[in-house]
Amino acid sequence: MNWTRKTTITVAAVVAVLVVAVVVFVQRGNDDGPVTASPTGQASAQPSAQPSATGTPWTGTWAVAVQNGGPAFERQTVRQIIRTSIGGDVVRVRLSNEFGSDPLVVSAVHLAQHLNGSTVDASTNAHVTFGGNDSVTVPAGQTAVSDPADFTLPAGGDVAVSAYVPQRIGSATQHAFANRHNYVAAGNQAAKASLSGARTFDNYAFLAGVDVQNPQSEGAVVALGASITDGFDSTFGENRRWPDQLARRLIAAGRNVGVLNAGISGNQLTKDGAGQSALNRFDRDVLAQTGVKWVVFSDAAINDLGDGNPPSGEQLIAALQQLIQRSHDAGIKIFCATLTPYEGTDYWSEQGEAGRDAVNDFIKADGSGCDAVIDLDAATHDTADPTRYNARYDSGDHLHPNDAGMEAIAAAVDLELFRS
Repeated sequence: MNWTRKTTITVAAVVAVLVVAVVVFVQRGNDDGPVTASPTGQASAQPSAQPSATGTPWTGTWAVAVQNGGPAFERQTVRQIIRTSIGGDVVRVRLSNEFGSDPLVVSAVHLAQHLNGSTVDASTNAHVTFGGNDSVTVPAGQTAVSDPADFTLPAGGDVAVSAYVPQRIGSATQHAFANRHNYVAAGNQAAKASLSGARTFDNYAFLAGVDVQNPQSEGAVVALGASITDGFDSTFGENRRWPDQLARRLIAAGRNVGVLNAGISGNQLTKDGAGQSALNRFDRDVLAQTGVKWVVFSDAAINDLGDGNPPSGEQLIAALQQLIQRSHDAGIKIFCATLTPYEGTDYWSEQGEAGRDAVNDFIKADGSGCDAVIDLDAATHDTADPTRYNARYDSGDHLHPNDAGMEAIAAAVDLELFRS
């Protein structure tokens, strides 16, 4: 999970969920209150899970945690592939310029079933509008949520979100590790089946979330963590992250639960670096997600333990207690996952191991405040040497699980936790 360290981000996220206008919702980063979308399609928003005119609530089916430092685009089509969790028949997308310094202009947004590479089934194309307009301008520091679009979104399927970026944006808000190829090509090709002259890139750019309406929705769970949650060292392009595998289990069980991955590789619980710390991004990446009812707090604290000046177990526990309280204040259940072993990595230490023990003991103790315990340590460690991974689950770096380890983590989550 310590694979990279991004530039420290000093902007704290303040997220409120406000409903304004009919189809576009607006939030100012400085909490000035709602702003109505202009006729040109300017808008900024955080989505609401409240029912639309149909009476059906919104649920997140896919999301990423956003970061700074993304690629530049100009007069290019960007086609990004997502793996859904819950399905439905009405969809909206969320575009983020949270960390941009210039306005983000996007037009010709289309949803389509993904086939392979940069190719989609063009017969399934659905045009996505913003305030009834083809294009939207997202001011720096803000987010836009689209109008509802009629589209058959499969549960556990691959969907392409294509968009044309007509004006230069020097550094798009991103999620740095997509663990799959996305595609960019010159000109406006958003409605085409295949992109001509496509190049690949391996992050997500300005696409922050996709929501769906499903009358049988039970709500959404957010997986909050670092690179284990982000899927680092799982097979590239095969959706083997543990949240993906949890979504497969829920679908197979006939459940309608959205699974939203808020992992950031290299992320820490207490310190900004690779993305804002879990403490600083919790409101945006967890509490503001659409239809969220539950959060699984997973692996971010392992990176704190590997830091050059690691916090003590007591400091990590105090930070976790903040997340527990903030979850409960928002009416969301928090499931605390024990920290997986990491001896054998280049940053393991006796001090770090003591911190891991302290955090795990706290999580498993009565009175922690956690609404449930998910024992990922027990699911993955070597029973003969508990500070190390079971060799069957070790990707080889003694820190990240392989595909089998991701499956073991997903299997450790009791599906009965996701009941209202």
